[in-house]
Amino acid sequence: MPETVGIPDPWEYCLYIPNDLRAVTVSRRTLRLILTMHGLIGQVDVAELLAAELVGNAVRHTKGPAALRVRRSAGVLRIGAWDADPAPPEPPVPLERVGEAEEGRGLALVRACADLWGWQPLAREGNRGKVVWCELGAAQSTPAPPHRCPRAGKDLHGSVTDSPRLATPLSCADLPA
Repeated sequence: MPETVGIPDPWEYCLYIPNDLRAVTVSRRTLRLILTMHGLIGQVDVAELLAAELVGNAVRHTKGPAALRVRRSAGVLRIGAWDADPAPPEPPVPLERVGEAEEGRGLALVRACADLWGWQPLAREGNRGKVVWCELGAAQSTPAPPHRCPRAGKDLHGSVTDSPRLATPLSCADLPA
Protein backbone atom coordinates (compact mmCIF):
# COMPACT_ATOMS: atom_id res chain seq x y z
CA MET A 1 0.00 0.00 0.00
CA PRO A 2 1.47 3.40 -0.92
CA GLU A 3 2.45 5.81 1.82
CA THR A 4 -0.04 8.64 2.45
CA VAL A 5 1.53 12.02 1.72
CA GLY A 6 3.22 13.33 4.87
CA ILE A 7 2.28 10.34 7.02
CA PRO A 8 4.77 7.45 6.98
CA ASP A 9 3.45 3.92 7.09
CA PRO A 10 3.49 2.42 10.58
CA TRP A 11 6.08 -0.23 11.39
CA GLU A 12 6.91 -2.53 14.26
CA TYR A 13 9.80 -4.75 15.39
CA CYS A 14 10.01 -7.23 18.23
CA LEU A 15 13.22 -8.69 19.65
CA TYR A 16 12.97 -11.67 22.00
CA ILE A 17 15.76 -11.74 24.55
CA PRO A 18 16.95 -14.15 27.22
CA ASN A 19 17.15 -13.22 30.88
CA ASP A 20 20.76 -12.10 30.52
CA LEU A 21 22.23 -8.66 31.16
CA ARG A 22 24.01 -8.82 27.79
CA ALA A 23 20.54 -8.51 26.25
CA VAL A 24 20.52 -4.83 27.26
CA THR A 25 23.44 -4.10 24.91
CA VAL A 26 21.92 -6.23 22.15
CA SER A 27 18.64 -4.33 22.52
CA ARG A 28 20.33 -0.92 22.41
CA ARG A 29 22.32 -1.77 19.29
CA THR A 30 19.29 -3.29 17.57
CA LEU A 31 17.18 -0.24 18.36
CA ARG A 32 19.91 2.09 17.05
CA LEU A 33 20.00 0.15 13.77
CA ILE A 34 16.19 0.16 13.43
CA LEU A 35 15.88 3.90 14.02
CA THR A 36 18.83 4.73 11.77
CA MET A 37 17.42 2.64 8.93
CA HIS A 38 14.07 4.45 9.28
CA GLY A 39 15.75 7.88 9.22
CA LEU A 40 15.02 8.66 12.87
CA ILE A 41 18.59 9.42 13.92
CA GLY A 42 17.37 12.43 15.92
CA GLN A 43 15.68 10.12 18.41
CA VAL A 44 18.38 7.46 18.70
CA ASP A 45 20.13 8.69 21.85
CA VAL A 46 17.01 9.19 23.97
CA ALA A 47 15.34 6.05 22.59
CA GLU A 48 18.44 3.96 23.37
CA LEU A 49 18.52 5.26 26.93
CA LEU A 50 14.84 4.48 27.46
CA ALA A 51 15.06 1.02 25.89
CA ALA A 52 18.12 0.16 27.98
CA GLU A 53 16.30 1.14 31.17
CA LEU A 54 13.15 -0.81 30.28
CA VAL A 55 15.00 -3.94 29.12
CA GLY A 56 17.45 -3.66 32.02
CA ASN A 57 14.55 -3.70 34.47
CA ALA A 58 13.00 -6.68 32.70
CA VAL A 59 16.14 -8.82 32.95
CA ARG A 60 17.29 -7.62 36.38
CA HIS A 61 14.02 -7.86 38.27
CA THR A 62 12.30 -10.86 36.70
CA LYS A 63 13.01 -14.45 35.75
CA GLY A 64 12.51 -15.86 32.30
CA PRO A 65 12.61 -14.40 28.81
CA ALA A 66 11.73 -10.85 27.82
CA ALA A 67 11.09 -8.90 24.64
CA LEU A 68 11.77 -5.44 23.26
CA ARG A 69 9.02 -4.02 21.09
CA VAL A 70 9.56 -0.92 18.95
CA ARG A 71 6.69 0.60 17.02
CA ARG A 72 6.13 3.83 15.12
CA SER A 73 2.68 4.96 14.13
CA ALA A 74 1.28 8.43 13.40
CA GLY A 75 4.63 10.03 14.24
CA VAL A 76 4.84 8.46 17.70
CA LEU A 77 7.63 6.07 18.64
CA ARG A 78 6.61 3.51 21.28
CA ILE A 79 9.24 1.42 23.03
CA GLY A 80 8.13 -1.41 25.29
CA ALA A 81 9.70 -4.20 27.29
CA TRP A 82 7.71 -7.34 28.06
CA ASP A 83 8.61 -9.67 30.90
CA ALA A 84 6.92 -12.68 32.49
CA ASP A 85 6.37 -11.10 35.92
CA PRO A 86 2.83 -9.73 36.34
CA ALA A 87 3.80 -7.53 39.32
CA PRO A 88 3.58 -3.81 38.57
CA PRO A 89 6.81 -1.83 38.37
CA GLU A 90 7.82 0.19 41.41
CA PRO A 91 6.69 3.81 41.03
CA PRO A 92 9.61 6.02 40.00
CA VAL A 93 11.04 8.54 42.41
CA PRO A 94 11.57 12.07 41.09
CA LEU A 95 14.78 12.26 39.06
CA GLU A 96 16.25 14.96 41.29
CA ARG A 97 16.01 12.57 44.29
CA VAL A 98 17.89 9.79 42.52
CA GLY A 99 21.20 11.67 42.41
CA GLU A 100 24.26 9.52 41.78
CA ALA A 101 22.59 6.25 42.82
CA GLU A 102 23.67 3.18 40.87
CA GLU A 103 20.19 1.62 41.10
CA GLY A 104 16.63 2.83 41.20
CA ARG A 105 16.87 5.47 38.52
CA GLY A 106 15.54 3.51 35.51
CA LEU A 107 11.90 4.50 35.61
CA ALA A 108 12.83 7.96 36.90
CA LEU A 109 14.79 8.47 33.66
CA VAL A 110 11.93 7.04 31.61
CA ARG A 111 9.48 9.37 33.34
CA ALA A 112 11.77 12.38 32.80
CA CYS A 113 12.65 11.69 29.15
CA ALA A 114 9.51 10.17 27.63
CA ASP A 115 6.45 12.09 26.55
CA LEU A 116 4.26 9.37 28.04
CA TRP A 117 4.91 6.09 29.84
CA GLY A 118 2.95 3.35 31.54
CA TRP A 119 2.54 -0.37 31.99
CA GLN A 120 -0.05 -3.00 31.16
CA PRO A 121 -0.53 -6.36 32.86
CA LEU A 122 -1.06 -9.36 30.61
CA ALA A 123 -2.91 -12.52 31.52
CA ARG A 124 -4.62 -14.69 28.95
CA GLU A 125 -4.39 -18.35 28.00
CA GLY A 126 -1.28 -18.99 30.07
CA ASN A 127 0.59 -15.84 29.06
CA ARG A 128 1.46 -13.72 32.06
CA GLY A 129 3.56 -10.74 32.68
CA LYS A 130 3.48 -7.09 31.81
CA VAL A 131 4.61 -4.59 29.25
CA VAL A 132 6.28 -1.41 30.48
CA TRP A 133 6.29 1.15 27.68
CA CYS A 134 7.12 4.73 26.82
CA GLU A 135 6.46 7.06 23.92
CA LEU A 136 8.43 9.74 22.15
CA GLY A 137 6.53 12.28 20.05
CA ALA A 138 6.85 13.09 16.40
CA ALA A 139 10.23 11.88 15.19
CA GLN A 140 12.42 14.05 13.02
CA SER A 141 15.54 13.36 11.01
CA THR A 142 17.32 16.27 12.70
CA PRO A 143 18.93 16.09 16.13
CA ALA A 144 16.59 16.35 19.11
CA PRO A 145 16.47 19.69 20.94
CA PRO A 146 19.24 20.00 23.55
CA HIS A 147 16.79 20.08 26.48
CA ARG A 148 14.84 17.00 25.39
CA CYS A 149 15.76 15.10 28.52
CA PRO A 150 15.13 15.39 31.41
CA ARG A 151 11.67 16.91 31.56
CA ALA A 152 8.36 15.96 33.06
CA GLY A 153 6.45 13.26 31.22
CA LYS A 154 2.95 11.95 31.80
CA ASP A 155 2.32 8.66 33.58
CA LEU A 156 -0.27 6.03 32.74
CA HIS A 157 -0.07 3.30 35.34
CA GLY A 158 -1.97 0.06 35.06
CA SER A 159 -3.80 0.64 31.81
CA VAL A 160 -5.26 -2.83 31.50
CA THR A 161 -5.44 -4.54 28.17
CA ASP A 162 -6.59 -8.13 28.16
CA SER A 163 -6.48 -8.68 24.44
CA PRO A 164 -8.46 -11.69 23.19
CA ARG A 165 -5.84 -12.33 20.51
CA LEU A 166 -3.20 -13.43 23.06
CA ALA A 167 -2.28 -17.06 22.66
CA THR A 168 0.61 -19.31 23.57
CA PRO A 169 3.38 -18.76 22.61
CA LEU A 170 3.48 -14.99 22.96
CA SER A 171 4.34 -13.20 19.74
CA CYS A 172 5.09 -9.55 19.07
CA ALA A 173 1.64 -9.12 17.57
CA ASP A 174 0.20 -10.33 20.88
CA LEU A 175 1.72 -7.53 22.94
CA PRO A 176 -0.65 -4.60 23.48
CA ALA A 177 -0.33 -1.71 21.08
